[in-house]
Amino acid sequence: MPGLLRGVARTAVVAGTATAVSNRVSRRQQGRWAAQQESQAPAPPAASRAEAPAAPPAPDMSSKIEQLKQLGELKTQGVLSEAEFEEQKRRLLAT
Repeated sequence: MPGLLRGVARTAVVAGTATAVSNRVSRRQQGRWAAQQESQAPAPPAASRAEAPAAPPAPDMSSKIEQLKQLGELKTQGVLSEAEFEEQKRRLLAT
């Protein structure tokens, strides 16, 4: 009986690890696809760009802090790699 329980426990650990890895890979891939779709979005026609309203005012520091926290959470969850996190952080702080 102990051998059977050990085998069941080992199977549960392996299955749990495989599920966690699979979920992490799926989240990262979805993030990459979303970023790829954003970068491939067609640019609006020149006429509509001229009619577009002025850019919104620069966000205040509290919204930047909130966005940094969200980036940190995404990095912790494995959605963003270290390089992706640093790039997004640099862009956010540059505005």
